[in-house]
Amino acid sequence: MKKSQLFQYAILWHPTEKQSKEEGLKSKVLVEPKTILAETQPSALMAASMEIPSDKKDQLDQIEILLRPF
Repeated sequence: MKKSQLFQYAILWHPTEKQSKEEGLKSKVLVEPKTILAETQPSALMAASMEIPSDKKDQLDQIEILLRPF
C-alpha cells in the first residue's frame, strides 16, 4: 500500500472579462484552503474538485483549483 501524502488546496472563481467590465465582479475564494491526505496528486485534485459548489459547476471554465503538496 502506498503511503498517503499531505496536500493543501483552495478553489477560486474568476469572472469573465464581460462580467468584470459590465458588472464589476472580482475573483473570489469559493473554498478556503483545506488540508487533506491523498496517495497521489491526481487523487488530491479529484477530491478537491468534488468541493466545487453546485451553483458554480456550470462555470467550470471560470474555476481554478490551487493544489500544493508538502
